[in-house]
Amino acid sequence: MFQPKIPTMPQPSGLVTPPAVVQPTTITPGTPAPASAAAPEPSRPVVQLTPGTALALVGAGTAVVLVVGTVLVSLLLAVAVTSASVAVCAVVLRSLIASDAKRP
Repeated sequence: MFQPKIPTMPQPSGLVTPPAVVQPTTITPGTPAPASAAAPEPSRPVVQLTPGTALALVGAGTAVVLVVGTVLVSLLLAVAVTSASVAVCAVVLRSLIASDAKRP
């Protein structure tokens, strides 16, 4: 039941179809396209910044900076509180071990 069953691979049959033969083609030079005198159209539309959109971008950037700063400060505060509590636990354990060693 727990024996692995290895699939049997059939024997290779060799090439079934002959390889395709690539025929060379001749290249005939074409006539060059005439250059247009008109300026090419820009591929992207030009974004116009109005005072309202600039103010909105500044507000959004400020909000992002404040949110990211708040998250980073809270993470730093969590690390500081955790390390302080570990230090207090270490001092208490050291005191308990030292007082236990002094007792006869």
